[in-house]
Amino acid sequence: MEGLPDEALAQVAAYFQALSEPTRLQILNLLREREHSVGELAQRCGFSAANISRHLSLLTQHGFVRRESRGNSAIYSIADPSVYALCDLVCGSIARKFDRLAAARAAFPAPSA
Repeated sequence: MEGLPDEALAQVAAYFQALSEPTRLQILNLLREREHSVGELAQRCGFSAANISRHLSLLTQHGFVRRESRGNSAIYSIADPSVYALCDLVCGSIARKFDRLAAARAAFPAPSA
């Protein structure tokens, strides 16, 4: 980020903001497996198709996913697989934090009743 102009930093912030919603992360996880229609994603996520469509619109706008029309359906797939490297990096960091917390708790067992 060093040396980036303010406009570029705003774009970086918008990129991370697009990833800051759990439903969008769930959608990206599902698209990691394979492409899906809006209806499939809605069913798998447990939300309405309209809700999923709003999330997909934002993910498309930021270049994470692509939309392809097939007959009457819109099929979504991942457009930028590098997002998974970022997500894996963050998830790994969080997992290590939880492991450290679990180890610390194990060192001090709760007193028995």
